[in-house]
Amino acid sequence: MARLLTAAAAVAALSTGLTLAAMPATAQDEDGERVNQVIVYGDDPCPASTGNEITVCARKPEGERYRIPAPLRGIDSPKSEAWTNRVEAYETVGAFGTLSCSPVGPGGSLGCTQQLIDRAYAEKENATDVRFSELIAAERQRRLSKIDEEAAEQQARVEAAEKAYFEQQQRQQAEQAAVEDESGEATVSTPVEEPAAQ
Repeated sequence: MARLLTAAAAVAALSTGLTLAAMPATAQDEDGERVNQVIVYGDDPCPASTGNEITVCARKPEGERYRIPAPLRGIDSPKSEAWTNRVEAYETVGAFGTLSCSPVGPGGSLGCTQQLIDRAYAEKENATDVRFSELIAAERQRRLSKIDEEAAEQQARVEAAEKAYFEQQQRQQAEQAAVEDESGEATVSTPVEEPAAQ
């Protein structure tokens, strides 16, 4: 029975992993705009943004096109580790108990996740690779500045059209009033709308 449950759990985990792997990796903001992050090399053109899709290009030199990415070029050996990191590791040798990431003490394993998260944030801050979040923020700022300019131009056009419309109406009313004054009666019979019975 235990083997059957273990096999069922393994199949469920595998199918979940496969469905997650099949989903496309597109970045989409909460506002519904999509973000397309592209790395271009040399003089390659950057694809243009379309509609509600922001295309952000990070340009690298042509010599980097077929090289291993810079963050992966480091040497992962204990010889290349700094002395300060080794000393900090020795300082935490006797740490145990809650949130210590050790098998000793109650809740010792709870600290492993926090250490993993802290390590990931430290790597992200110190990474020399492209920082797409900064590029996306700059592109959004550029778009918002254009939106304000376009809105001001549109408002000016609308106000000019309204002004021309009202001037035309006033001119027509003035002409009609002048014609009525000359002849003593209205030349155009306009029906008067009677109020609706209540």
